[in-house]
Amino acid sequence: MAFGITRAELIAWKQKVLNGEIAFLTHYWYDERFPEANTVTKVGCIHIHRLVEWGKQYHLKKEWIDMRSEYPHFDLIGEKQIAILKNENQWQQIERFRLSL
Repeated sequence: MAFGITRAELIAWKQKVLNGEIAFLTHYWYDERFPEANTVTKVGCIHIHRLVEWGKQYHLKKEWIDMRSEYPHFDLIGEKQIAILKNENQWQQIERFRLSL
């Protein structure tokens, strides 16, 4: 379940994914499998090969891509999430969701 984003932000992320961009969307989130995490960043792209190549620089495996919807994406949480957001200059998302190492 996603919290803390607007419908317009979700639609914009989906459009970027479908346009073949590497798109970032961070939102509040709860999953009992990861009780220490309260946010997730979805990094998506419709072109799987492009998403795989992007993920290699962060040691993300192709098998970790969520393919259950028409918006293929990696789910980033925890320290890796924050490190990747910083490296990708996603400062607005870091500040908005008060993420820091």
